[in-house]
Amino acid sequence: MADCPRRFWCFCMFLKFQNSRKVFDACLFPQVLSAKAHAAIKTRSEHGEESVKQRKKMLQTLPSQYVSVGHYELVVRGLNITVMKVKHTENLKTFHWHPKVGIIGSQEEISSQSKSIERQNPAISGSFESSVSFSDTGINSDIIDVLKEQEITEPTVIQKDGIPTILAGHNTLLTAETGCGKTLAYLLPMINQILVWQPLLRERQLNSPLGIVVSPNRELANQIGVMAQKFSRKLMFTTKVLTGGHTKFKMMNPSFEEIDLLVASLGALSKLTTTGIYNVSNVHHVVLDEADTLLDDSFNEKLCHFLRKFKVSLLQTFNTLTTLPSGVQMTLVSATMPTSLTDILSPVVETESLVRVTSSQVHRLLPHVPQKFYRLGKSQKPAQLLAMVKQAVARKHPVIIFSNKSSTCDWISMFLNESGVKCVNLNGKMPLDIRTGKLNLFQSGDVDVISCTDIGSRGIDTVRVKHVINYDFPLYVADYIHRCGRTGRVGSAEGCHVSNFIAGLREVELVQKIEIAARKMDTLPNVNGNISRTIQYRTMKKMEEKFM
Repeated sequence: MADCPRRFWCFCMFLKFQNSRKVFDACLFPQVLSAKAHAAIKTRSEHGEESVKQRKKMLQTLPSQYVSVGHYELVVRGLNITVMKVKHTENLKTFHWHPKVGIIGSQEEISSQSKSIERQNPAISGSFESSVSFSDTGINSDIIDVLKEQEITEPTVIQKDGIPTILAGHNTLLTAETGCGKTLAYLLPMINQILVWQPLLRERQLNSPLGIVVSPNRELANQIGVMAQKFSRKLMFTTKVLTGGHTKFKMMNPSFEEIDLLVASLGALSKLTTTGIYNVSNVHHVVLDEADTLLDDSFNEKLCHFLRKFKVSLLQTFNTLTTLPSGVQMTLVSATMPTSLTDILSPVVETESLVRVTSSQVHRLLPHVPQKFYRLGKSQKPAQLLAMVKQAVARKHPVIIFSNKSSTCDWISMFLNESGVKCVNLNGKMPLDIRTGKLNLFQSGDVDVISCTDIGSRGIDTVRVKHVINYDFPLYVADYIHRCGRTGRVGSAEGCHVSNFIAGLREVELVQKIEIAARKMDTLPNVNGNISRTIQYRTMKKMEEKFM
């Protein structure tokens, strides 16, 4: 820097100050760099001018901000600035960079290379990396026939590994990235078990299921129920979906029917089993879908109380057609799982008995879904949102917009509708009938824009979504993973992406952690959500009991 003009040095100091308070576009998105084609880049090293290949290799490692000032190129990363001289030529050309492609070139070159990368998407074609068929997993041939009718012919990676483990009777921790087929990974072996148990329990009383799937919300319970009913109609077993809403009426006027598989939201299930309307004495398999949500502050105490009704065994044996298992098998399923799982589950299940089935992409950003971060003032967010949504609607790209509060969710919907963009809203404060109706409008394609809170981020199969916008950046890394997972799912079209609005200092710190993990191609840090408060509460309670 010694030979730089003083004002240029001052400009560099200004950039340092700016970069310390501003979030630049993270290297998670194809980025336009202001490099010049055929430019002879000279570094201040003793080696002098480098070869073209060496220069391209250097450019591949460029950080998130690369700007041009006069005859200089500045590479800005954090508070560090590297200055390189540039010899201009008449032939100018813009270079692009894609984090997964890992090359520098023209937009056309990047486009062709990125298509190759997208074909390797682990949530789509990458899931079918082996020649294993459903028959190899050990499930009933009748179940496979129903799968073929739905044009599902090959298991995904998590299904290939998870189905045999669950069929063998192990308590299972099933963790994989969003949208990779986890629901079928536990549902198929569970249906297989029910078909075996049915003849052995013909005389059981009404409202006495053989298996239970627990979900944190009504929308996910309904979605799982619809999927299970596609099999129950063909295979002659009964599926019941139980969700909250009008719970007092259900308690006063209960219905009694034959039930083999009960899919339920936790709140309604807890109340109706406690009152004895549903009998759990014949249950031999319990699945916790979106287990990380069920284990956090808002559900944990209620969940533990419910699970104490069951005798969870270390290992069941389901390969016989003449005997029933002596205890209950437990399966936990989620796209994220807390590192402190042992502390959470220890009161209700022997965690050493859990067999972990995990994909290579768990707790990672999906490599086929580009993401971009926008540093905005709070007053700039509405205009930026409107511009993005109008562009997406013009292209017929369905959009899901996330916010942290119900009031913000409702305001976004009102703002977009008043601006001429048809939008529905979805949050936990809505009555059940309204929530269901609005979600159906979006899922059916009648409306292409939905504004929601995190209630729409967990487990719901939004295969048609092409653009996720985080209007409010999430409070926890786990929530960020689930929100991003609403796009780029198995069966989704190409061209999915995520946009994030960054407007506060707390958000900047979380973004930096995500960006570092993305640069290193590493797992995202601290995927615990607000579960840590549960552990702290329990620890404090034990200490109080000890000293009192």
